Amino acid sequence: MQPVFLPPLDSPLRFTLEPFETERFANLCGQFDEHLRLIEQRLEVSIRNRGNQFELIGSAENTQSTEQLLKRLWREAEHSELSPERVHLFLQQSELEAPADEPQVSLPTRKGLIRPRGANQQRYVRAILQHDINFGIGPAGTGKTWLAVACAVAALEREQVRRILLVRPAVEAGEKLGFLPGDLAQKIDPYLRPLYDALYEMLGFEKVARLIEKQVIEIAPLAYMRGRTLNHSFIILDESQNCTTEQMKMFLTRIGFGSTAVITGDITQIDLPRGTRSGLVQVSEVLRDVAGISFTHFEPKDVVRHPLVQRIVEAYERHDAASHV
Repeated sequence: MQPVFLPPLDSPLRFTLEPFETERFANLCGQFDEHLRLIEQRLEVSIRNRGNQFELIGSAENTQSTEQLLKRLWREAEHSELSPERVHLFLQQSELEAPADEPQVSLPTRKGLIRPRGANQQRYVRAILQHDINFGIGPAGTGKTWLAVACAVAALEREQVRRILLVRPAVEAGEKLGFLPGDLAQKIDPYLRPLYDALYEMLGFEKVARLIEKQVIEIAPLAYMRGRTLNHSFIILDESQNCTTEQMKMFLTRIGFGSTAVITGDITQIDLPRGTRSGLVQVSEVLRDVAGISFTHFEPKDVVRHPLVQRIVEAYERHDAASHV
């Protein structure tokens, strides 16, 4: 058996969580200490405690991060019920904290304040607020589309735009839209469900229904954009990796005065016919140095869903990298 070499550990870090309250402490630790075990696994530390007195063993950087996280969760445990899912989100946020010298942005909506998580999400929202055309490129679960919808809702409620357009190409993985009932708009409607869900969460179901009826919010297939000029609008093109190069150019040239466009996509999940180049891949090369256009690239570490989603994305990236060697 080969020897296992472990990195040298720094001196244990000790601290106490006060004031001690039994129910609050049980809330922090979770059932059978599952919250503490999750933190140990993710931050690569050993957590020992006697009541509210803690000892952390690991690298200095990891133990300090763990202490900050536990103190943050301790404050949270006083007022709300913790769950493994919430602890996971706090872990994600602690791992992705934006640098202290960068201003933090938030988006006011009818349902409350939305705060982007981590440095990349912060940069993404800041770019959308400052540029007319913005690209969010990266794997699923990084908040690209959800934050774009949040920016659109905030702009509409501040009356910076007159309407929101949600657009998507009519291409799906292994699906044949021709077999679905209805016209093209009705066929593609189910695939826009993530956009609907985000709108419902931020505005409420009845408000969204009224705005759609008044055409303040419009949902349309990409093919319906041809020939239009979109002024004073917030336009979101979702799943743009499935645009052809011609479609991407057509869409970008629809942007009118007073409008903001956000184009989201994942270049690892292209469903176009073999031999057809993705417009998102090409546009990243063509427009990357054009003033007034922003590109935000998300990575697997930015995933804010179940921790397995991040590991799945990373595993696929490793496999793809190895297959191209």
